[in-house]
Amino acid sequence: MLAILATVFAALAALLHVYIFVMESVQWTQPRIWRRFGVADQAAAETTKPMAYNQGFYNLFLAIGAVIGIVLFVAGSADAGLRAAGLALVLFSLGSMVAAALVLLTTGMKYLRPALIQGTLPLIGFVLVLFA
Repeated sequence: MLAILATVFAALAALLHVYIFVMESVQWTQPRIWRRFGVADQAAAETTKPMAYNQGFYNLFLAIGAVIGIVLFVAGSADAGLRAAGLALVLFSLGSMVAAALVLLTTGMKYLRPALIQGTLPLIGFVLVLFA
């Protein structure tokens, strides 16, 4: 049961990071998106578009790592090696998501809410995977 809950939270964290990827790498110059990220105006959104594009892919790669880890973890129920590889990949991906949220928080308390949004699901998933 704990393993199922752990994989659910890991999957939710991955989905959230895919959504962040879409916002940063695909939709960045849409006013509702750049406003959500605190960008001042359309010109600033255009200027920061390459940075956001790059940053979005970091989020996507973490999500892909988590998903591959989940698949290996679940598929490895009969194979200790696969299960260990999946466990390591999930923990690395979720840990990186949590670390990125902490780095975001170091940029100022005005980023507390985004850091909590970005880091809560992976933190819960990380702890649950440790005990699964």
